Amino acid sequence: MISETPSPIFSVQALSKRYGSSTVVNDLSFDIAPGECLGVIGPNGAGKTTTIRMCLGLTSPDTGTISYFPNGAATAALHMPQDALAIKERLGVVSQFDSLDPDFSCAENLLVFGRYFGLKDAVIKARIPNLLEFAALTHKADAKLSELSGGMKRRLSLARALVNDPQLLLLDEPTTGLDPQARHLMWERLQRLVQQGKSILLTTHFMDEAERLCNRLLVLDHGKKMTEGPPRDLIAQNLEPDVVEVYGAGALELADSPLKALAARTEVSGETVFFYTQEARPLLTALADSPQLRTLHRPANLEDLFLKLTGRQIREDA
Repeated sequence: MISETPSPIFSVQALSKRYGSSTVVNDLSFDIAPGECLGVIGPNGAGKTTTIRMCLGLTSPDTGTISYFPNGAATAALHMPQDALAIKERLGVVSQFDSLDPDFSCAENLLVFGRYFGLKDAVIKARIPNLLEFAALTHKADAKLSELSGGMKRRLSLARALVNDPQLLLLDEPTTGLDPQARHLMWERLQRLVQQGKSILLTTHFMDEAERLCNRLLVLDHGKKMTEGPPRDLIAQNLEPDVVEVYGAGALELADSPLKALAARTEVSGETVFFYTQEARPLLTALADSPQLRTLHRPANLEDLFLKLTGRQIREDA
């Protein structure tokens, strides 16, 4: 018996957005399955934030469709922006910047936000203990925001996004500005949500975060889809397996030296030369004759993929 592929919980088709002569999002299509985390990565100005804004009904697309929550042939999907209110009842959102109310305690922030969805106070209050426990903030239930660290505020924002028990979460760089301990705790909470069957659309600048959390990745640049697929598959399809980084006195001269023949390709960034190779051993043996150089041998990773597809030049914020 052949199992049917579940309908996507969220679908974007042929989405485009222009501002004057600039095309910010260019014929973009993707979807998210139930219980899946899709990561969207790309340099500044790639179109990530504009895409999120269109998905939330905050910016109108020039062309394309955005549909949510299809329930089979008998029940039509909801479309943004036509069905914005009905969609947002079943959606959870964490933006780049906190919008928590500083006049309220942690518990009160959850209570007031729940009222926006028309939930009764008794229903919200019954959910608050579990939401605070999920955010590791039970001991801060009555604390004002001024008493919270940055990591605590981000976890409270995530808990607040769950107050309406959403099916889909849109998270726009949810761990920006957090220290490593706070980031790892957020990762554990996001993984728990996926295990519970929630779907997540996640934008991030952290490649380790994208590789750790996401079932699939969508790489954007100049508003267009560069590639899409599971992180490890994309790395294997687009990169050589071994990377040797070389830096130190005289390293840059190696970029055009005979050592190039030992690698499939080389790249230079700052004072480091990157050798991408199918087999690192001959290269490492040759480099051993130059003890003044420092080397790092590692497997290819998602950052290498990102830089190959989008370039190493610094982009200004857009």
